[in-house]
Amino acid sequence: MKLLVPKEVEQIAAILEGASYKAYIVGGCLRDLLLGVEPKDWDLTTNARPEKIQELFRTFNGANLEKPATVYENTFGTVGIKTGSANPTLAIVEVTTFRLEVGYTDKRHPDEVKFTDDITEDLARRDFTVNAMALPAHAGTPAAIIDPFDGRKDLKDGIIRTVHKPEDRFNEDALRLLRAIRFAAQLGFAIEAKTLTAIQALAGLLEFVSKERIRDEFEKLLMTSHATEGVELLLRLGLLKHILPELLEGVGVGQNKHHIYTVFEHNLRSLEYAVKKNFPLHLRLASLLHDVGKPRSKKGDGPDSTFYGHQVVGERLALRMLDRLHFPKKLTEAVALLVREHMFVYDPEVVTLAGVRRLLRRIGPENADDLIKLREADRIGSGVPKAQPYRLRHLQAMMEKVQRDPVSAKMLTLRGDDVMRLAGIAPGPRVGHILAVLLEEVLDLPDLNNADQLRARILELANLSDADLLQLAKQAKKKATEAQERIDSEIKDKYSVQ
Repeated sequence: MKLLVPKEVEQIAAILEGASYKAYIVGGCLRDLLLGVEPKDWDLTTNARPEKIQELFRTFNGANLEKPATVYENTFGTVGIKTGSANPTLAIVEVTTFRLEVGYTDKRHPDEVKFTDDITEDLARRDFTVNAMALPAHAGTPAAIIDPFDGRKDLKDGIIRTVHKPEDRFNEDALRLLRAIRFAAQLGFAIEAKTLTAIQALAGLLEFVSKERIRDEFEKLLMTSHATEGVELLLRLGLLKHILPELLEGVGVGQNKHHIYTVFEHNLRSLEYAVKKNFPLHLRLASLLHDVGKPRSKKGDGPDSTFYGHQVVGERLALRMLDRLHFPKKLTEAVALLVREHMFVYDPEVVTLAGVRRLLRRIGPENADDLIKLREADRIGSGVPKAQPYRLRHLQAMMEKVQRDPVSAKMLTLRGDDVMRLAGIAPGPRVGHILAVLLEEVLDLPDLNNADQLRARILELANLSDADLLQLAKQAKKKATEAQERIDSEIKDKYSVQ
């Protein structure tokens, strides 16, 4: 069997070998090649020293002396070769000198790097056997693979096992604790018994790893097809408490008569649905975290227990959890919004078009589809057979019906500058108060959103005193709040739930 190696990688290897150096394909890209998976990046290792690599590739694929074709910004012997490829996985191919690593004081980075001429010594420093193989780049056939730690056998058997003693590997780099579980979830593999035992014993070492590194691995885990099993493994081995400790509060916490699973089990099953449907990261996070506030808001016990306001508690917790892991602000806010709003009501008997407009105003029309998908995950995670019952489909139809209706001030026919011109006022609170009143009236009666009627209403409101206008704006906002509370109350009375 011939392994398909891109021409860019072959060209780099040919230049190294043409200068009498060795060149091997290593690491995750070789593992993926053997599994028949397209690699996400490409790595070569060589006995050429970094300065020699830079010299050999000072110009490459049309690059010139003013724009060197190499990047070398580390002390670990890894030189990036700019290939000029349009394929982002091949735009930069990393070439690393055979090396040994000595001491890991910070449990993450080697204290000292020593270069070597022995490929076997280089492979011996790597994390897991399936990543500790090397293929001579010119060979291209599995028979030529250098495999001193039986990585091919572990690959065939579906096993994640450390190179040499697991305690040594994890003490060198504590992130490997999490990487083992991520690889197991990514590849659908099992973790070898001794490696599993060492992870559980050394779980506390994860505290030495930066939150950004933990976030990156956790994100990769969530995006695998075995994310649910991965999170379960994090819990069982004691790692989850160092990543999202708030999730653990739901372990063993029973719910009411509308749920057959504990809070933690329900969150996992919701994530399972999100994975099955190939939802993006923010929806997978929202599915996992949507009920994280339940343990802190639980009242009573048994079938009639309640969790009033758990979505608000959950929103605060989600913001704290994702911010602690340094997730991007935009993603964090999107997840928190979905957690806060996931309890929206959709009973046809109580939901009106005006109520749907207010929901869209609150969440933003662009988030409506995500909110529906989260509710589907919530339902399936509760053990019900249908992700979309008639009531939810009915709400979707209503959302589509009012999609063109104004649900925010920017959708009014007349805007803030129109208010200032017609009312003869400068920018300030009065403009906002007038817009708040107009929007609330239009939410009830969308037909009022035309220039003539809004113009007349602006002139009426402009004649009010500051105090009267402020009072009217407050009444408009109160009316919106009361309308939503009335719907919520009717749902609670009907179903005896939060």
